[in-house]
Amino acid sequence: MTASFVYDAVRTPFGRAGGALSGIRPDDLAAVVMKAVVERNGLDPASVDDVIFGDANQAGEDNRNVARFGALLAGFPTSVTGVTVNRLCSSSMEAVIQAARAVETGDAGIVLAGGVESMSRAPFIVEKSPKGWPATGNQTLWNTSIGWRMVNPKLPKEWTISNGESAEKVAQLTGLTREAQDAWALRSHQLAAAAWAEGRYDAEIVQVPGAELARDEGIRDDTSLEKLAGLRPLFAPAGQGTVTAGNSSPINDGASAILVGVEGALETEPLARIAARAAHGVDPDVFPLAPIEAANTALAKAGRTWADVDLVELNEAFASQVLADIKGWPDLDSEKVNMHGGALAIGHPLGASGGRIIGHAAHELKRRGGGVAVAAICIGVGQGLAVVLER
Repeated sequence: MTASFVYDAVRTPFGRAGGALSGIRPDDLAAVVMKAVVERNGLDPASVDDVIFGDANQAGEDNRNVARFGALLAGFPTSVTGVTVNRLCSSSMEAVIQAARAVETGDAGIVLAGGVESMSRAPFIVEKSPKGWPATGNQTLWNTSIGWRMVNPKLPKEWTISNGESAEKVAQLTGLTREAQDAWALRSHQLAAAAWAEGRYDAEIVQVPGAELARDEGIRDDTSLEKLAGLRPLFAPAGQGTVTAGNSSPINDGASAILVGVEGALETEPLARIAARAAHGVDPDVFPLAPIEAANTALAKAGRTWADVDLVELNEAFASQVLADIKGWPDLDSEKVNMHGGALAIGHPLGASGGRIIGHAAHELKRRGGGVAVAAICIGVGQGLAVVLER
């Protein structure tokens, strides 16, 4: 077994639903980051052994293997293969993990991994009738942007509650107040805005031609605890809920790409080594808790403890999820988590988010000159993934 390394990582700024990137097809978004990351490293696309891209939806223009179509649209030769993977919110992290495995086992020397999601362009769909010409009955129109759809009735009903209801349930189980969740959301916006102003994201951002953004479109400089407190709970009866639009991640569009390779695959120095990774499963209705054991297991595999960790990139699906996960890591200093903001402000285009947090952690390790980073993410239907990076 050989080691695997992150050589470079890029992403688009993340757009808001119906915003600047909503006119861009997901396969075109994927092509932008694929082309950019190989060009800026002087890499011949023909030398890429495989393209592995994550995509959570795959119900619209991202159907039929968006990884392959993205590579073709990026101008890669047809000899470069592509595969699309789906582990919902962690799809691009799953892509990076699969790329690392291919490199470590000797199946590949360099793999382009990442992910894409256009939640703006996710279509409405109608189930197909089992009969050619049904005489009676109506069909249900499903919104594929996010959430459960066409649920199998054999599943326990308590498992198939909405993601927001799960976030509310976890807040109640772990004793998290509305005030604590709003405070974390405010922190996310403030840190993300400051990080962009300080150039902390400059090394990883590539623009979408014709849809350029000065920064992630969801960051709100003008938010405050007072404004957040004025938003109504969305997933519980009036007067009982704590989860609002303000302390939940928004609906977004974007793409991320990461070059994973063996030592010496590129002339440039790698950003970080992929030291370990792990997955963990929980009941679907408490999916926000899954990253706790995923990260614990990944650290153990890397021979590390939380005392060794310099920074954590934890995807922020909900403020309650982040705070519950931090509670599950009592040896971690919470100030090390998302020091440059998180998905509550930056956005959460499902298939691209895992690549974003791995990429930013790798760039931050380079800026620091070394260290240990954990990237972790929760996944709908009760899973969590985590990756440990070292430099």
